[in-house]
Amino acid sequence: MDSSAQDKNLPATAQRLKKARDDGQVPRSKDLSNLAVLGGGALVLMSLAPLGFAKLRAALQGQLRFDHQALLKPELAPERLVHGFTQGLMLFLPMGVLMLVIVLGTAFISGSWALSTKPLVPDLGRLNPLKGVGRLFSKQQLVDTGRLTGVTAVVGLVAWQFISSHVEQFGTLVMQPLESGLGQLGNWLMLGVGLLLLVVAVFAIIDFPMQRFLHKHRMRMSHQEVKQEHKESEGDPHMKGKRRARQREMAQRSSITAVPKADLVVMNPTHYAVAIRYDDASMNAPRVIAKGADLLAMKIRDVAKAHQVPVLQSPMLARALYAHAEIDDEIPSALYTAVAQVLAYVYQLKAALKGQGAMPGEMPTPMVPPELDPHFKKPSAPEAST
Repeated sequence: MDSSAQDKNLPATAQRLKKARDDGQVPRSKDLSNLAVLGGGALVLMSLAPLGFAKLRAALQGQLRFDHQALLKPELAPERLVHGFTQGLMLFLPMGVLMLVIVLGTAFISGSWALSTKPLVPDLGRLNPLKGVGRLFSKQQLVDTGRLTGVTAVVGLVAWQFISSHVEQFGTLVMQPLESGLGQLGNWLMLGVGLLLLVVAVFAIIDFPMQRFLHKHRMRMSHQEVKQEHKESEGDPHMKGKRRARQREMAQRSSITAVPKADLVVMNPTHYAVAIRYDDASMNAPRVIAKGADLLAMKIRDVAKAHQVPVLQSPMLARALYAHAEIDDEIPSALYTAVAQVLAYVYQLKAALKGQGAMPGEMPTPMVPPELDPHFKKPSAPEAST
């Protein structure tokens, strides 16, 4: 069944969230951004206003001052304009930089940032009218519409209350001295901006967790998507099996260099070869130091004979060791007795060749548990008599 037809009721995995962030999909609260711009701008303006007004007044006085020297040298006029522009830039540039720092800091702290160029790439799918209609009735659009309606209603109500309560005082401004009137107007402006920021802050507190919830809801996954993601991250089991087989084959090929150190090589005449080494001073049990099948088994046999390593024919033991023992690992405990038998035979054979004992007879048949032989087949149960 297609994942699109399933209920997406599972939370997004870490890999899905990372991919969404790489694509520029992160929870963003517009009200929080508005609060950062308006609140940060108000704080920066209030902090730099006294210094800014003083510099602007000094610059304006300098631009409006004309003397005899200025009349004699008209070419000084462009210089005065450049000087005035530079002073204005030095005043507004720090304000812009501070605003940028506040906005970026807010986005970083809230986790609403993502370094991605994918949203800038043209996407013809966005021009699909069916998708556009679907977005009009999505949960995200409904929440945004409700939020904007609420903000508009509350801001309108606060503005109406503020204006209606100060309308009479507004009329008295023309009767006040200019300096006191400007001061009173500044106080009202600060009060109005403060009320506006309070409204935006309340909606930002509500909207921020709401956007995170909606983002998690959009990122939810179906069981099929989780399985597919796990399959892609872990790899196809069939391909993983092939990779393991190739790695095992490479390890077996490289293990041929260890054959000269072996005490013996056990072979199934044409299919399997296993090289065994045992050092009672450093090993708790014999170890497999090389193994191979088919042509690789023949190569192990040839290397062993070239270095005078005994090669013994024991098909059942060779098959069991090849199937159940890995290179550089100890042999299975169930094969201790069988390997001990062939090792004892090899030690007697080496001692006899050195003239330190009698030549052993025929090699005993190793005691290999039948269930360890991959070619062993359990006898079928007799049919019940009727």
